[in-house]
Amino acid sequence: MDREFLIDLFADFGPVTIRKMFSGYGISADGINFALSLRAGLFFRADEVTIPNFEAEGSKPFQYSTRAKTVLVNSYWELPARLFDDSEELSQWARAALAAAQRAKVKKRPKGKKTVPKKPVAKKRPAKKAARRVGTAKRAHR
Repeated sequence: MDREFLIDLFADFGPVTIRKMFSGYGISADGINFALSLRAGLFFRADEVTIPNFEAEGSKPFQYSTRAKTVLVNSYWELPARLFDDSEELSQWARAALAAAQRAKVKKRPKGKKTVPKKPVAKKRPAKKAARRVGTAKRAHR
């Protein structure tokens, strides 16, 4: 899916920001990412409230393969293909995806600076000046 197609697709939903992400695009509204457009399809943000709707449509969660395993991303689900032809219903699903993304944002703890206890700094020992003076004095007498 190209950028222009996505802009047209979300026209009834309202203004969206579309940014390059991975091998496709991240789609956001009000500064919150709620959809991903990747080679594998269009995926909307989902949670315990909206996942049953995706399951009822026979959709699957986003997944990708690494060398070692297949990773299932349960927070993004594939948009049912029938919605590409129904912009009004697609807008409803997009609003639900945005709401799921907003709920997920609220659940996350605010990021704060981690405080790492400072290690006590070892004080330098005073140099043994007397030993140096003696050695210097002996050399001066030679």
